[in-house]
Amino acid sequence: MCLVLFLCHFDCKSTIFFVDMQVFYYFCSQINIKMSIFEYIEQHSSAENDVLKQITRSTHLEVINPRMLSGHVQGRVLSMLSQMIRPKRILELGTFTGYSALCLAEGLTEDGKLITIEHNDEMECAIRRNLSLSPLGEKIELVIGDAKEELRRLGDKAQGERQEKFDLVFVDADKKEYCDYLDMVLPLMREGGWILADNTLWDGHIIDPAYDKDKQTVALRAFNDKVAQDERLEKVILPLRDGLTIIRVKQLVN
Repeated sequence: MCLVLFLCHFDCKSTIFFVDMQVFYYFCSQINIKMSIFEYIEQHSSAENDVLKQITRSTHLEVINPRMLSGHVQGRVLSMLSQMIRPKRILELGTFTGYSALCLAEGLTEDGKLITIEHNDEMECAIRRNLSLSPLGEKIELVIGDAKEELRRLGDKAQGERQEKFDLVFVDADKKEYCDYLDMVLPLMREGGWILADNTLWDGHIIDPAYDKDKQTVALRAFNDKVAQDERLEKVILPLRDGLTIIRVKQLVN
């Protein structure tokens, strides 16, 4: 049995495709399964607090590409990892509307601090507004600027004065710069510190030959290979949303 699908193009010409009905039903069933599993995970995970719900809503109403938001499940993962690590100092590269920064800040020690660097200056007002909604916002320092330039400043400052190392770093900025971020972040970290790198599966493009010339995909492949080959690092990639790599710094990097 076949199903006939008609697709109308802009030139008003129709193209006919014949698809086996069993294949079609299987495809639909897989979509439904994936959707229901994700909904099941959300329903059986800790809820967002009211502030995070408000940020989620305002981001979807006001910002282009709201899917860049970490979201409910990943936000809970970031929070839980941070609470397990109990960092005193956190560095975040790329915060979008501030959602992930607040999630990570949930695990800070009482005297802890999070520095978040965001390149897009058009987001500054929204980020500061969102951070101000939570008492945790007082522990977060927002820096608007290029991540690599700010990392250089942090490196220079660390050499010029006695400065505490970072316990946890979350990387979610320009995908093309992930390899450089890693090289620049490692000297700023304490031995046994943790790095979380987002989007490392890149919607599956990471293994799709169709994206061999895509600059972001190529850069993320290089990053994944670099991390995998570095014996100073323990690492695992979680298939969470777009891929989340968890890295532990085994050896102190000078």
